[in-house]
Amino acid sequence: MPWKESTTMEERQRFINSVLERTDSFKDLCSEYNISTKTGYKWFNRFRADGYAGLQDHSKRPLNHPSRLSEEVVCDLISMKLAHSNFGPKKILELYRRINPNNQPSLSSVNRVLKRAGLVKRRKKRRVSSSGRLVSQVNIKRPNDLWTVDFKGWWMSKDRHRIEPFTVRDAFSRYVLASTHLRNTRTEAVKDMLIYLFKKYGLPNAIQSDNGSPFASKSNINGISQLSAWLISLGIIITHSRPGHPQDNGGHERMHRDLKESVQVRFRGNAKQYQAELNLWREEFNKVRPHEAIKMKTPAEVYQKSSRKYSGQPDEIAYPKEYTIRKVASSGYIKLDGQKFFISTALREYFVGLKIIESYKLAVYFAYVFLGTIDMKTLSFSTEPK
Repeated sequence: MPWKESTTMEERQRFINSVLERTDSFKDLCSEYNISTKTGYKWFNRFRADGYAGLQDHSKRPLNHPSRLSEEVVCDLISMKLAHSNFGPKKILELYRRINPNNQPSLSSVNRVLKRAGLVKRRKKRRVSSSGRLVSQVNIKRPNDLWTVDFKGWWMSKDRHRIEPFTVRDAFSRYVLASTHLRNTRTEAVKDMLIYLFKKYGLPNAIQSDNGSPFASKSNINGISQLSAWLISLGIIITHSRPGHPQDNGGHERMHRDLKESVQVRFRGNAKQYQAELNLWREEFNKVRPHEAIKMKTPAEVYQKSSRKYSGQPDEIAYPKEYTIRKVASSGYIKLDGQKFFISTALREYFVGLKIIESYKLAVYFAYVFLGTIDMKTLSFSTEPK
């Protein structure tokens, strides 16, 4: 029967004192204190080795554990984390395995090391709503099925320039095609950058953006802006995330968090130096950082250029033979049977297609995008669904 917890040390000391002063046999003393002979010898031997201090309970943790990491491995893992502060335990483990293929610590061990070193941040989970507006549904099965584009929130450089990187990312491979400080955030600057990317990588099947300028226009049909009209004319599907819901473009937002921590927070320089840092960050993100969603490969290992080549502005959008074709004037109007109907200034100089749906009604399309309905009885154009 074990000693009572509240008097354990006192009982052990009394037992040792009785052994030292004993008149009874050792076995009888053990029976008197309700312990086994084996336990009695254990405490007596500890007393002989360390005095009364040896009667304290020893840690039950094993001195050596088969899965315990060596000091060298721990130092290597912490060094990697410090060099790649935005990498989580899975990515740090993947980097370590690449360099040390014969030494494979477990993910739990890496996580424990980084936590004890205070190098793991806990992020708040954000509730995502499934409701809302999406212009197009895009199936992402291979590189260039969808590119995501956005401007990173701005900050000021040492030479008082507003740094607001324009970023483009392939949704399938996570490959960052651009992280560039443009001369401004207007349509022409973004268009020039996209033309450069189209010439270098080819055309994507679809592009996703938020609802801000120059990607979308709140005052135009379906949010079509001059920039998105140009992209649609190239045969690119456009999809906008819901207003006020950045989580719809969550992968791009997470990439922006990494950019912020790696460049905006950790570096201070002029505009030219910031662009150099953005280039270095993009190189690491694409060629060093492994991604769990692509089986711990790097984006550069997965991304391939598009087979769709950029050939410049198309002369005219092709519509089915049964459509009536009308050109949108610079004022945003089209003419039909001597009547003028306002469509959108974002579509000026483009051609729209008119499809008869009733004897007096025509559906208006810009490429694949339904714009609205012309009613020849009321001589009106409505953007309501047909």
